Amino acid sequence: MTSILGIGECMIELSSAGDDLWRQRFSGDVFNTLWYARAHANAEIETKFHTAVGIDPISDQMLAFAESGGIDCADTPRIADRRPGLYTIHLNGAERSFSYWRDTSAAQMMVREPGQLWSKVSDAKVVYFSGISLAILPPEDLEIFLAGLAQYKSDGSILAFDPNIRPHLWNDTKRMLDVTTKAAALSDLVLPSFEDEQTAFGDATPEDSAKRYADLGADHVVVKNGEAETIHLQDDVISGFSVAPIEGVVDTTAAGDSFNGAYIASLMNGSTIEASIRAAQRCAGNVICHKGAIIPFDALGLKA
Repeated sequence: MTSILGIGECMIELSSAGDDLWRQRFSGDVFNTLWYARAHANAEIETKFHTAVGIDPISDQMLAFAESGGIDCADTPRIADRRPGLYTIHLNGAERSFSYWRDTSAAQMMVREPGQLWSKVSDAKVVYFSGISLAILPPEDLEIFLAGLAQYKSDGSILAFDPNIRPHLWNDTKRMLDVTTKAAALSDLVLPSFEDEQTAFGDATPEDSAKRYADLGADHVVVKNGEAETIHLQDDVISGFSVAPIEGVVDTTAAGDSFNGAYIASLMNGSTIEASIRAAQRCAGNVICHKGAIIPFDALGLKA
């Protein structure tokens, strides 16, 4: 079967349930993308996740939740002295900010059993990772990871990368930019968000971001830009796709992740670029009208 493999982090998500109560869920940028890819992918496309977790009950609960959404977590490394990371969502209207506790996150150790990882990479049609996947790895593991992606991906498979630039995860800005650039240069599909790119690289327009990544060697680039046009670049042709107005926005968490998942799955289903971007925009629009990163499949308005 054809498969998409996501490599990254899943965390414990806590969001306000009112009256000093917290609602526990699971989330992480790569995991979120896989969740929405699974929702949109045809039945014959497998969705797989490589991370690392602890041996504690909440790690068991996390893996069970992923499996309940049709995400295969087979051969997940279990790290005895580690636990899942945790974050809280703070909302100001619909805009969100986060507080994180991930110093002892098991996901940081996800390259420590590379045989399992490279076997999954070599079997996958699409391998998806993010700038957060890179930022949380110890430096030596990061170098092993990037080299392994290039070495072990199969002929004809696609490396898909969302830079998802988070400066607070990096001790050195130059290194952050260098690693992001190196990862993008390995990738076939790059899915940046313009706000991140403008802040980190000083790009003046979304088109500038798209051209910079294409110049590094990406086959095609899709630049997300909130309510503004989504920009697509392939074969030196730039196209813009307007975003339909969304009413009832309550939480923009995972807007970009859900876009990525729907876009990749739609392409794997055989849809055109335009149809895939429209599906991704609709998915993100549905997600931001709900609280939290993960919403049930039946809330996406997809045909059964």
